[in-house]
Amino acid sequence: MAEQKKTRRQTLEEFVAKKPDDAFSRYGLAMECMNSGDPSAAHQHFRALLERHADYIPAYLMYGQLLARESRTSEAKQILSSGMAAAAKKGDQHARSEMETLLNELS
Repeated sequence: MAEQKKTRRQTLEEFVAKKPDDAFSRYGLAMECMNSGDPSAAHQHFRALLERHADYIPAYLMYGQLLARESRTSEAKQILSSGMAAAAKKGDQHARSEMETLLNELS
């Protein structure tokens, strides 16, 4: 019998299990969960990522978008505001501007 091919999510879950503090793998898993219709798991992975890596700027925008899509506006605003501060601290004006645009759309 042929071995069943792993899904992208399964592969990412294995990466995260081996290296739970790897920001790139955790972000990939959060995105995969979000894009495959598992927002609960996406929330879990975005939160874990931001707890461990508060300077991982892309996570703020994507998590803010997820929260906004779910009409969790106050949470989205909080995440986006934190992300804007983190982006400004790192000098990432492009990311800060994207988050500011979304934040303004939610206001």
